Amino acid sequence: MHRKLTITVSDEVYRGLHHHVGRGEISRFIEGLVRPYVVMDDTLEEEYREAARDKEAERDALEWIEANVDEALE
Repeated sequence: MHRKLTITVSDEVYRGLHHHVGRGEISRFIEGLVRPYVVMDDTLEEEYREAARDKEAERDALEWIEANVDEALE
């Protein structure tokens, strides 16, 4: 479902949107910019939790990080 939203922008921003994004694509462009800030992706969060439960992979990652930190400090 989609909802209509009225926003107010300056003439300069409006012209820039039309020029760079194109007529008919502005809603999609704005939604793409805003979505990561207002819609939580539970799938990604669960994938991070699952990865954290993999003790062997976590141990390997920690070893890799620690080894590379020493190299970066040289």
